[in-house]
Amino acid sequence: MISSQTMAPQELLLPAKSGFILLTLFIALTLNLMPWPNWINWLLPDFVALLVLYWSIEAPRKMSFILAWCLGLMMDIANGSLFGQHALAYVILVYAGIAVHRRIQNFQIPAQLLHIAPLLLLTNCVVLLVRALADASYPGYSYFLSTLVGVALWPVIGFILKIPQRPRSDPSRA
Repeated sequence: MISSQTMAPQELLLPAKSGFILLTLFIALTLNLMPWPNWINWLLPDFVALLVLYWSIEAPRKMSFILAWCLGLMMDIANGSLFGQHALAYVILVYAGIAVHRRIQNFQIPAQLLHIAPLLLLTNCVVLLVRALADASYPGYSYFLSTLVGVALWPVIGFILKIPQRPRSDPSRA
């Protein structure tokens, strides 16, 4: 049973435009591919995974498996990593996000974070598993710190990406 304290207040938002979704995914891909300093590189979350998960929860009919697959292939090509590891991880993430999108949308931020953390961790584990099957070295436990940073960024990303969806007040109607 869900108590009324864990339910988020419903906010009426305009539907997200496909162009806006593609723009945010392009920005996330750009952030992932930027040359960050080595000391901060292990803290950076997978921005594409964060946005893929966000849009699969907020606009599940507009975030497709094919788009997630293509973004994953772009990440693999740009990183020079095993071809398909990010693509597989992003497709699994979209499936999981669509599967729980109604539940997550009804929760307040702390409860959302409890659902988001395992999904982002699953994405990192899928990438790590594919790397292990290809005999790549284990990157260490610091590899999973990016999941915690991604979870910490979830409320900020949600707030920023909902700004264009909020209806503007019409001063003539007041």
